[in-house]
Amino acid sequence: MTRYIFITGGVVSSLGKGLGSAALGALLQARGYKVRLCKLDPYLNVDPGTMSPFQHGEVYVTDDGAETDLDLGHYERFTGVPAKAMDNTTTGRIYTSVLQRERRGDYLGATIQVIPHITNEIQDFIREKDGSADFVLCEVGGTVGDIESLPFLEAIRQFGNEVGQERSLFLHVTLLPYIPAAGELKTKPTQHSVKELMSYGIRPKILLCRADREIAKEELSKIALFCNLEDNKVIPALDVSSIYEVPLTYHAEGLDTAVMDYFGIDDVENLDLSIWEDIVKRVKEPESTVRIGIVGKYTNLADSYKSLNESLIHGGIANNAKVELKFIEAEDLETGDPVDYLKDVHGVLVPGGFGDRGSEGKIKAVQFARERKIPYFGICFGMQMAVIETARNLCGIKGASSTEFGPCETPIVAMISEWVKDGKIEMRDENTDKGGTMRLGAYPAILTPGSKVAEAYGAEEISERHRHRYEVDMDFKEQLEAQGMKISGVSPDGQLPEIVEIEDHPWFIAVQFHPELKSKPFDPHPLFVSYIKAALEQSRLV
Repeated sequence: MTRYIFITGGVVSSLGKGLGSAALGALLQARGYKVRLCKLDPYLNVDPGTMSPFQHGEVYVTDDGAETDLDLGHYERFTGVPAKAMDNTTTGRIYTSVLQRERRGDYLGATIQVIPHITNEIQDFIREKDGSADFVLCEVGGTVGDIESLPFLEAIRQFGNEVGQERSLFLHVTLLPYIPAAGELKTKPTQHSVKELMSYGIRPKILLCRADREIAKEELSKIALFCNLEDNKVIPALDVSSIYEVPLTYHAEGLDTAVMDYFGIDDVENLDLSIWEDIVKRVKEPESTVRIGIVGKYTNLADSYKSLNESLIHGGIANNAKVELKFIEAEDLETGDPVDYLKDVHGVLVPGGFGDRGSEGKIKAVQFARERKIPYFGICFGMQMAVIETARNLCGIKGASSTEFGPCETPIVAMISEWVKDGKIEMRDENTDKGGTMRLGAYPAILTPGSKVAEAYGAEEISERHRHRYEVDMDFKEQLEAQGMKISGVSPDGQLPEIVEIEDHPWFIAVQFHPELKSKPFDPHPLFVSYIKAALEQSRLV
């Protein structure tokens, strides 16, 4: 029997509902249950694929090629359950699906309305698809009171009534703001948020109260009284130094116990949190420190590189090291001396990106790392810039560039027009819609035996997630390899370069895919483990 937990948020946005959902999923797993996590996003975009990272943060890509909300990254990192396209939907996608059905005549001439057609579509999304999950945790994006969230709230209200209280639980995340002038945390916003939620017919049975300091028992009891809850159903959710402490702290405050109590389940004997205890110990008691310079173009919003940031920390966990992240705006390198920005780092990383803004600065960062023998990791766009840098400065192809930046003399990187996916040929051109048309999802790659990347993986065939529409031209393979840049990973048909590395360098690997999307604290991605190890060796040389 599948049970459903709906997570809503109130008072303000960015409360950490996604992280809280992921942590609760991890706690349920620690008790031996199978979980599925999903996200309802109220914005009208069909998916976040065409949204600016400054607006939405990272776009998380699943194995099956969906562009999804970054919270799915939290879900996967904390539970290890691979996210799927069916785990994230938006208002835009829901309305698109309903309208397509209406155009086909599926509704037999009925007048299409928010209730029941839109709310039924949302419920169909929530309902467990394969029946394997013991618990489905469904996060509703946005803040209670937002007009765009209303269809989702109505849908989960109906769903809860359909499956009954014994199979549905509403958990509400709120904020207790601290007022310095009064010298106290305020509970009134939480009371109003719960009242607003109840006006939609939803009565939360557990409150997760975010705060930046200790919450007095009297305050928790006050919230319980005014929100018509038992004291043990009001859970403090205090700030912590590492997100990987969250499962442990939420357990210590009784979150998973409150969930078990609500559903009438008694199985505390099965609880095993040792994996999280080990991770937290490694995070809090590192043996050394390493600094990584991330040369990007969305550095003003850390969530733009959320999975990347966490993957570097995972690499540190595997090497018992603290990883300090230094974000460097690529455009600053275009007008300044790279030495001024990169002299104190032990590794340089150029992540994914789109468009020509900052591209020359990224190329400078590649050159700096190559010439000074500093470990370099290029991801997606970072691989393309590494190839262009080698083509220009070692192969002597001065006009080498990418057609992504406009017409160029020698297009080393160009839009990929066709590729093979699941045995079928996919085709794109300049007139294709931008949304959902890139080379998306998991694709296999064949590694060169004896290469550095094959050594890092401990394998010669891999599968990694992609999100790009431009590729390095294989016609330049001989020229690049003559200058020491080897193509050490290719698509199974040998047509698309997936990985390049420089042999005469301590660690210089660049990949066309996004390895950060598959890294987890308890299962760090091998490339990040290898990269941080090389950066640690570099730190001992300076």
